[in-house]
Amino acid sequence: MGKTLHDAGVVVTGAGGGIGAALARRFAAEGARVVVNDLDPAKAEAVAEEIGAIPLPGDASTVVAEARTALGGSVDVYCANAGLGSGGGPDADEDVWAAAWDVNVMAHVRAARELLPGWLERGHGRFVSTVSAAGLLSMIGAAPYSVTKHGALAFAEWLSLTYRHRGIHVHAICPQGVRTEMLRAAGSAGELLLAPNAIEPEQVADALFAGMAEDRFLILPHPEAGAYYAARATEPDTWLTNMNHLQQKWEAAQ
Repeated sequence: MGKTLHDAGVVVTGAGGGIGAALARRFAAEGARVVVNDLDPAKAEAVAEEIGAIPLPGDASTVVAEARTALGGSVDVYCANAGLGSGGGPDADEDVWAAAWDVNVMAHVRAARELLPGWLERGHGRFVSTVSAAGLLSMIGAAPYSVTKHGALAFAEWLSLTYRHRGIHVHAICPQGVRTEMLRAAGSAGELLLAPNAIEPEQVADALFAGMAEDRFLILPHPEAGAYYAARATEPDTWLTNMNHLQQKWEAAQ
């Protein structure tokens, strides 16, 4: 993988900390030229300075054109990592749902819209989507997050099935708990479901690079998530009953 990535142009959104920063560090260590994007300029600049990358703060939805210029004309790998962990259910405000949809799904769509023409012309490109296990399964107490992460997975699947024969590689990273600010912000639901088996962001980067080496679509930093996904598909009512038991346990602890 190192030879493939040497001097490649890589963009990582939401890279001011957590999984994004770990991905940016790993790509830089492999010899890639990395653009570090984050809404927080100070965080983007700090990570970029640490790894010798290019800071490009701002909205992840609009970063592609600027990143292409900063990298000298070509983005080879795009990591759609920026995400919004919104809680609540149908009662959540409209703007909460809209923001989750915009960041967790439409930012990916906008990036692909910009990237695909050049990738298809060259016959290669790599799109990495940080989905989360919430996109494979679900997350109690967080309907906007769960629903939009399902959307992110569906879009990544569509990209892969549509363009893989034309040299486009797509990877969907679906970790469960990762020790980041988002996990801490998940509150009691995160403590119940995610914290016990939480891993470090660097382990997510390791899982991605192993998956890229094997050209796997689904990247499972928590391998057990695959078994849960299979159970959800083959025994949906049993799976939903078990998830509802967790919901009841969570409610009782409030």
